[in-house]
Amino acid sequence: MTSAEVTRRRVMGGGLGALAGALAGCSGDSGPVRRLRLATGPEGGPYNAFGRALAQAVTASGRRIEIVPVSTAASVNNLRKLDEGSVELALAMADVAEDAVLGRESFPRPTPLTALARVYVNYTHLLVPADGPVRSVQDLAGRPVAAGAAGSGVQVVTERILRAAGLSGAPPAPAPPPAPAPAPAPAADERPLGLAASVSALRDGSVDALFWSGGVPTAALAALARERPLRFLPLDAYVAPLRDRYAPVYTTVTLPAGVYGLTEPVGTVGVGNYLMARADVPQGLVRDLLEVVFERWRDLLREVTAGARLEPRFAISTGEVPLHPGAVAHYRSVYG
Repeated sequence: MTSAEVTRRRVMGGGLGALAGALAGCSGDSGPVRRLRLATGPEGGPYNAFGRALAQAVTASGRRIEIVPVSTAASVNNLRKLDEGSVELALAMADVAEDAVLGRESFPRPTPLTALARVYVNYTHLLVPADGPVRSVQDLAGRPVAAGAAGSGVQVVTERILRAAGLSGAPPAPAPPPAPAPAPAPAADERPLGLAASVSALRDGSVDALFWSGGVPTAALAALARERPLRFLPLDAYVAPLRDRYAPVYTTVTLPAGVYGLTEPVGTVGVGNYLMARADVPQGLVRDLLEVVFERWRDLLREVTAGARLEPRFAISTGEVPLHPGAVAHYRSVYG
């Protein structure tokens, strides 16, 4: 059992205990206003919307906390900022957060970061023009693809899906020597584009496909779907190989019929999103912040993903990423 799993068992199984009692006087409701910088994502994206909504909710709560959203490229960039101390809070996709904690891929060493909550699930979108030549992931071979901004979680999950499909220019994951096989297909031409640039590139034909990981519906994609017919390609076949290599941060989810004008559901890859913090953020501030998150979750998630809920057993499911001690105290005090 990992240390993160032990922490979560104690959260749900323990009472208030000495830790919660010791923290009872650490509230941020008195004294000077504490300013917490929150690394979000690009303008127009769901992280940016969540960050703005959280800042407004905290201000309206009357607590002596100020949340300052900071626009970024998103997950990888956010966790690097958190590690270096230029922000105190960050939003990040679960796969990138585990990479940081384990010192894997984009992170050359284990990074001592903590989670406050798993707040919602990203849906991986792969969309192409309905009248275009791409009808499956394999058709992306050699074609230009909008693969997410450099430093984003979108880029990470795109690269992993393309690698699983044999279409990545990155070094393959270690594996036993394969049996003789035909020559591999040419790699997809991955273009490091953020959401707005990706939509523009698909619109003008400079890319043949667009990867995105976000809430449902994502406003920019919904607007594009109203402009022109699109095809959303299924990605659920890649969940199993991703889980085999990266553990259960990846799940099967479904883009529902009706969204983006879809006439039937489309299975795809889901990835959780974590609200993260530096371990040195005071525990009382974390408890106050989580009180706002759980009081106002409907407002926070309204612009992020349809039908999302925030529940304690969901919120503490942060895999290999340990919960902040202030988060542990909050969940114990409220949920036992």
